Amino acid sequence: MVEAERRLGRSFPTSYQDREVLNRINAAITLARPLLVTGKPGSGKSSLAYSIARELGLGRVLRWPITSRTTLKAGLYDYDVFGRAQAIGMRENSEIGNFVHLGPLGTALLPHRRPRVLLIDEMDKSDIDLPNDLLNIFEDGEFPVPELIRVRDRESRVTVHTADPGAVAPVEAGVVRCHAFPIVVVTSNGERDFPPAFLRRCLSLAIPDPGVERLAEMVAAHFSDDGGEVTAELVRLFADRRAKLGGMAADQLLNAVHLVRSGAGDGVEAANWSELLDAVWHRLSVGS
Repeated sequence: MVEAERRLGRSFPTSYQDREVLNRINAAITLARPLLVTGKPGSGKSSLAYSIARELGLGRVLRWPITSRTTLKAGLYDYDVFGRAQAIGMRENSEIGNFVHLGPLGTALLPHRRPRVLLIDEMDKSDIDLPNDLLNIFEDGEFPVPELIRVRDRESRVTVHTADPGAVAPVEAGVVRCHAFPIVVVTSNGERDFPPAFLRRCLSLAIPDPGVERLAEMVAAHFSDDGGEVTAELVRLFADRRAKLGGMAADQLLNAVHLVRSGAGDGVEAANWSELLDAVWHRLSVGS
């Protein structure tokens, strides 16, 4: 799981000490409900999905980044009608499955033996209708692909492309239907209110900013040695600055540690090093 290692580090502790966090995760899995995770940027909301996948051995996380233009269909599947028409005109392989690509949500709803972890990232940015559009999908655990339904009398089983690089999967009778409901982690920076129906469907979890001890664990997970007093001082300075400014992410601490470990700060005068830290540790959000 290269992506999980990149985000969490090689030795990131995945057994959460916070019993409330564990209880919410377990409840979401048991009840087959999305977990709506709120917190400030850099608090580790997205990392939670990768931790769950690695801890439970569920493979690659399916990430669906949300923007204001994101539609439900984009998360489910795409049908390249023009590509197929061109293939037909050029007498190339025009089998319909070659032109159907499941999105992250659609891939998560395939009948996998074990549930996949789906990260719906930054739901705050979505169009106003998307949270409600997701409700039926979360309720039913399936969706039709009309283009495949139209040909199911002659092609009841069609192999399509998925959101996993280079992977394909069969779709029966034009309907994608999950076997094990995916573990859905929806992240939010708390910048907007969601519809009551969406909130009722989800289990909510608020992630606080990581404290000094947790920050030190993150650093240790990403680097081969603890770095001694220099790294400990960086953690302390970062925690102090975050407490004063707010709106800072743990990734900024990791960037500063990387600069120190790479030798980029060697020979830099104290005043210039302070300016460099100012550039790396700038405020990311307006809210404190």
